[in-house]
Amino acid sequence: MLITTTHIDDIVASISNHIKEDSALLSIGEHTEIDIEQLIKALNIAEVKFIGGLFPKVIHGNTILEKGIVVNTLNHVEELYVVNNISLQNYTIPQINFEKDEGYSLFTYVDGLTSNISHYLSELYENYGMQTNYFGGGAGSLTLEQKPCVICNEGFFQDAAVVCVMRMHSRIGVRHGWSKVKGPFIVTKAEGNVIKEINWKNPFEVYKKVVEAHSNKVFTDDNFFDIAKGYPFGIVKDNAECIVRDPLMVNDKGELICVGELEDNTLVDILNGNEETLINAAQRAAEESVNQATHPRKAIIIDCISRILFLEDNFEKELDAITKTISNAYPNISIGGALTLGEISSYGEGYLDFYNKTVVVGLFE
Repeated sequence: MLITTTHIDDIVASISNHIKEDSALLSIGEHTEIDIEQLIKALNIAEVKFIGGLFPKVIHGNTILEKGIVVNTLNHVEELYVVNNISLQNYTIPQINFEKDEGYSLFTYVDGLTSNISHYLSELYENYGMQTNYFGGGAGSLTLEQKPCVICNEGFFQDAAVVCVMRMHSRIGVRHGWSKVKGPFIVTKAEGNVIKEINWKNPFEVYKKVVEAHSNKVFTDDNFFDIAKGYPFGIVKDNAECIVRDPLMVNDKGELICVGELEDNTLVDILNGNEETLINAAQRAAEESVNQATHPRKAIIIDCISRILFLEDNFEKELDAITKTISNAYPNISIGGALTLGEISSYGEGYLDFYNKTVVVGLFE
């Protein structure tokens, strides 16, 4: 369901009527003209259980919006909670008793601009393992200014994550469509999401040499992201698509600041893609989830904001490829989601990862 009104009482009534006795997932466009604190207060008064986040854009059907609230119902909820102090690694993951032979799904929105997200996901996995599927994304502003961006009944937070564990099956497809230009290179020194050395050299000099030669473009003082958005890093994985890391900016030391962490001695390739490879990958992600599903209730799309920055007007083709694949198989299910600062999924062998520049499609049964 899409809510476009900015009147708090009307928003709360619409959410309450839509979810009834269940809980709500709220994906809010960052330019929605509402007081988030007042919304949380009103939802608590109405005894609505919820988690959510603010995003550069949200998805409703095959439409992208900067304003509005996309509401998904969270069924059969076992636990809702917030995890604070992600960057400080100072938190405890609550224990949950998972019943054998039951299907579970964990949905999480995390501050996409905080540090130590990978550690947070590792902690989730260490506590819950393969007893549940995992799905979610990074919240935050396209300005890349860190500020409160995730919500739940307990409040409005930054440097935090909100979590819902449901007794529901989920069928997940993950694809990105970026391919190797050159590599592998060794990230010989990294600190959180900052690459400090590649092959024992200044990382920007190594990156610049490869990218300028391939793109026939020249980096200047003010065009880093315009070129870099087409040349992410790929963390090399055996027998699987690499995990993409998106370089956002270069600092005055020539260090590369990325979305998501890297570790020392990580092997990376420098990647590139085009309209065709990205759109085909998005369709394959949708097909993977559709082909696993039997009776889905809803589809949630988590797609990276940097894909729309790269594809620009052609992003509509990517979204159409996803939604048509879902609708052709299951015409009556709702489709919603968000354009995120990083994507979260367990996939393949079940291990949990934080992706960039990637499409994650989940069908929930």
